[in-house]
Amino acid sequence: MEEPLGRRERKKAQTRKALADAAMALFVAHGYDNVGVKHVADAADVSVTTLFKYFPSKEALVFDLDSDVEAALVASVRDRNGLSIPQALRAHLVDRAAEQPEHPKEMADFQRLVEATPVLRDYASRMWLRHETALAHAIAAETGAPSDDVRCAALARFALEAVQLAHRYPDEDTALSSIFDLLENGWSSPGGAPSP
Repeated sequence: MEEPLGRRERKKAQTRKALADAAMALFVAHGYDNVGVKHVADAADVSVTTLFKYFPSKEALVFDLDSDVEAALVASVRDRNGLSIPQALRAHLVDRAAEQPEHPKEMADFQRLVEATPVLRDYASRMWLRHETALAHAIAAETGAPSDDVRCAALARFALEAVQLAHRYPDEDTALSSIFDLLENGWSSPGGAPSP
């Protein structure tokens, strides 16, 4: 059973959420490039210094759930219930893509904002791939490999990049399944032709 947060932790969580919510509302209403961190701090009724204690950059304000995403990736490897690591990662990533957001309008606003803002698209890509190290360490721990094992790092990298690659295809679930089939079973030439 989780212990309830203390007063100080609750206040920090409230401030963090107020900053993220204010930033998103301002960015959606006025455009990311037209809003400064001072505008966000003022809207959340905190100082700019306080804002930077919670978020290291303006871009980070948009991606406030980054640590939750990483924790879920690692948990999918650690708590895989008899699945192979590629199968567990595939299941987690397909489930994640299929999750219905609690607030679909806000999710649609978020996606439009990121897609329309080159700096946020680049940040999102870099942020997603930053999870590679934590995921590689989790894979190594589960397989008994050294923490710097190149195979674990490769699987982590390919799994994370699979999501970005699948976004390019109309049926993302099928694309993800094909990619993870390759990670699980190795290469066989498409169409049944002998592998070169």
